[in-house]
Amino acid sequence: MSEPGIETLRREVSACRTCEAHLPHGCRPVVQISSTARILIIGQAPGSKVHASGTPWDDRSGDRLCDWTGLTRDQLHDPAMVAIVPMGFCYPGKASGGDKPPRKECAPQWHERVLQALPEARLTLLVGTYAQAYYLPETKHLSLADRVANWHTFLPKFPLPHPSWRSTIFMRDNPWFEAEVLPELRGRIAQLIR
Repeated sequence: MSEPGIETLRREVSACRTCEAHLPHGCRPVVQISSTARILIIGQAPGSKVHASGTPWDDRSGDRLCDWTGLTRDQLHDPAMVAIVPMGFCYPGKASGGDKPPRKECAPQWHERVLQALPEARLTLLVGTYAQAYYLPETKHLSLADRVANWHTFLPKFPLPHPSWRSTIFMRDNPWFEAEVLPELRGRIAQLIR
């Protein structure tokens, strides 16, 4: 897709109000796309800080994601390099124990169109269980740890835990993640951003 076509798509996404009645803080779709991004990050939904700034992964989870991937903040937020397409484009609000799940309307309504605008040769990071349930439905019987441990079988999709504060528990319980998976992830990303 041409850059003018991508700009039109960005404007359409920004104007989306499909879930407005269900969003206690209003609509503010957060997405980052370009025709050159060879890394795609599909996460869950923006949190309150991202909703306020409009910048994807502009929080502590983003810091940890940068650490995991080897990307700098500038690289993460460079749409020419990295596309960011959450399962839900708007902040869903708070629930007990964290944020509400991403709204289910976004992915069926927007993902196919957005993904068609991106280069086919790309690495897709499926960050968290919502992205993995949608894009790896055949793995629903597996635990998150099993999906992440077997990342190589899903390439060019690369399943990861969500980098929230809870991931410290995942990392503690699964030391192979830092020792084996993250070096592979960083190496693949370094090749794509050269």
